[in-house]
Amino acid sequence: MEGFGVHTSMWTMNWDRAGAEKAIAGAVHYKMDFIEIALLNAPAVDAKHTRDLLEKHKLRAVCSLGLPEHAWASIRPDAAIEHLKVAIEKTAEMNAEALSGVIFGGIGERTGVPPTQGEYDNIAKVLDAAAKHANKHGIQLGVEAVNRYENHLINSAQQAVDMVERVGADNIFVHLDTYHMNIEEKGAANGILIARDYLKYIHLSESDRGTPGYGNIPWDAIYAALAAIGFKGGLAMESFINMPPEVAYGLAVWRPVARDMEEVMDKGLPFLRNKAEQYGLI
Repeated sequence: MEGFGVHTSMWTMNWDRAGAEKAIAGAVHYKMDFIEIALLNAPAVDAKHTRDLLEKHKLRAVCSLGLPEHAWASIRPDAAIEHLKVAIEKTAEMNAEALSGVIFGGIGERTGVPPTQGEYDNIAKVLDAAAKHANKHGIQLGVEAVNRYENHLINSAQQAVDMVERVGADNIFVHLDTYHMNIEEKGAANGILIARDYLKYIHLSESDRGTPGYGNIPWDAIYAALAAIGFKGGLAMESFINMPPEVAYGLAVWRPVARDMEEVMDKGLPFLRNKAEQYGLI
């Protein structure tokens, strides 16, 4: 999970054959090192088709997801384990390197009260089982801290670190996101410093989820912190342009955050790459 990548929501959130061909062609055009594939419906993915496309274009991949309500780990741990096992196997079949994201819960999962110890116990049980299954397939698992409006369980870098340390598996890591850190951390760069021993993947996302460099994220502080910890993981640009209704609801994306894909890729991508080069990250 090294280099510069892009979340394939830039082109599609439907990972069927047509979506895969469109997104991979786009990523190749922009000379990305890897792509992040959203597994909204893992069983339906044609893994061989994706793997063949990735190999043809010498493009690496990671996968990501949020758990559907019927498999929320905090209250339905057995269903969550089974859901993650299928996603892990599909990730391996595509020859992707990791499965990350909100693998501990749902995007839009909130109880209205603080998390309970029982919820965390269930999540630890799920992630322990998932990490063991992932290890059999050579897959790493990432725990992404997301903001309080999307999920009430793991919002900060410290909470992600605590869960990763509790599970204690060699193949589980922390995944951070500048959009979420901008809401939850006491200084966005502090989250990077807190997670430094476990941080292998970061979403580079603007404060409105639109075009990087045209919002309020303190990019110099972010990149300086990554350089300070000697970050060698994946740098993935994430902006949401093509949102199906169920995903838009969970993310509360109600209006266009950028004019189109070209605006984000032609303006935001060079901005982020230039910063990464400036701070010696690529």
